[in-house]
Amino acid sequence: MRARPAPGRRGRLVCFAAVGGVNTLTFSACYLPLHRLLPYFAAYTAAFAVSMVGAFFLHTYVTYRTRPTWTKFLLFPLTQVTNYGVQSAGLVALVGWCGLDTALAPPVAALCAVPFSYLLSRRILRPSHRPGPARPGPAAQAGPPPARSGPAA
Repeated sequence: MRARPAPGRRGRLVCFAAVGGVNTLTFSACYLPLHRLLPYFAAYTAAFAVSMVGAFFLHTYVTYRTRPTWTKFLLFPLTQVTNYGVQSAGLVALVGWCGLDTALAPPVAALCAVPFSYLLSRRILRPSHRPGPARPGPAAQAGPPPARSGPAA
């Protein structure tokens, strides 16, 4: 079976958004039941961890069409620390300062963190394109330009 080519930038953004939607559903499926058993921030943290593992695999296979590796798996959570920080700060601000319901605040905080999440996951998960040996272009193959003789016209 032949691998599908990686999508272009616009395609990656669409895939990233689709995976984000699935990830949000996964998060909600974990957070809402846990929210009944645990304080909201503990439920949020547990749901975030579960959904992050799912996001890793979906982004490697769907968004960037690359193979997951242990290195990427171990680095992915490190890049998500910023995402977690932005979402956590947003969650606390939305609940504590704005009075938003604790069941509605996480998706709103997640929307604020999307740009950070995209840039960081792209940096870690995108296949690296190692340049091969430099090949001279047509001008370099033709040799130096001919020397001019005589006065300039």
